[in-house]
Amino acid sequence: MLRHEFQPGRLVAGTVLVTAAVIYGGDAGGAWETPWFVVIPLVVGGLCLAGVAGAVTGQVRRRRGRTDLGGGEAADG
Repeated sequence: MLRHEFQPGRLVAGTVLVTAAVIYGGDAGGAWETPWFVVIPLVVGGLCLAGVAGAVTGQVRRRRGRTDLGGGEAADG
């Protein structure tokens, strides 16, 4: 399997959006009552945090001068 670079911004964004889906799913299933405006700050804050994580990752990769931080050379065969 080919290795890919670690992207923490996408990890943060995915985690936040899955959390928002669980919150709305619990509300729709009747497990709890969630006002409609609760998820908006969660999603906006999570996307801002993901943007910051992506920007920091880009700066670190540019500073190191290489794009392969995922574990070195790929094995042949």
